Amino acid sequence: MGGLSRLNHRLFDDINTFARNTGWLHSPLVDYAKDGVVLFGLLLIGGLIRSRRGTPRTLAAAAWACLAVLVAVAVNQPIVHAAHEARPYTGHPNVLVLVARSADLSFPSDHSVMAGATAAGILLFSRKLGLVAVGAAVLMAFARVYVGAHYPGDVLAGLVIGAAVGIIGWFLVRVPLTRAAAWLRDRPRLEPLLVAKSRRPEVAAASGPDVAP
Repeated sequence: MGGLSRLNHRLFDDINTFARNTGWLHSPLVDYAKDGVVLFGLLLIGGLIRSRRGTPRTLAAAAWACLAVLVAVAVNQPIVHAAHEARPYTGHPNVLVLVARSADLSFPSDHSVMAGATAAGILLFSRKLGLVAVGAAVLMAFARVYVGAHYPGDVLAGLVIGAAVGIIGWFLVRVPLTRAAAWLRDRPRLEPLLVAKSRRPEVAAASGPDVAP
């Protein structure tokens, strides 16, 4: 553990030094580190709208992707309190910090947990959109370290926890959620909301599922 801790701190110092020497990156990465969660929300909403053209299983996966973010953040809270790790600037008073200092604990990063859950959840029903989410998640993890808010280990653990919740949770809930999506699609009053006009459910069913098994 001592070796891992030293590596974690050394990587943080290297990234912090990089931040000191790249002032031109401060503004975009600070904005993304603080408000990038909006992008993940848009990706989830876009995926949910896109899933109306697919099968009930695709719709169920898109709905789970949204729920997985909330579940992952909730799962992370006991881990945060158990680890009780202070923010980097608490033990390194001379580091460059580009965001407001927080009294919240550092490990694992909530932002990275959310990003990891979003990326894994979207990959369940859309490879292309999922790859965009993966790129956004990695950038969020880097940005949180770049601005001085987290150690690299904090964001790596966050990505892993979020992705694990997204994937494991799907295998636990996919059957009831798929049945619920199919049931909802059979309700005439909900059909305009759950089925895209350009593609009828029969056509979507005939094309086969596009969700990873």
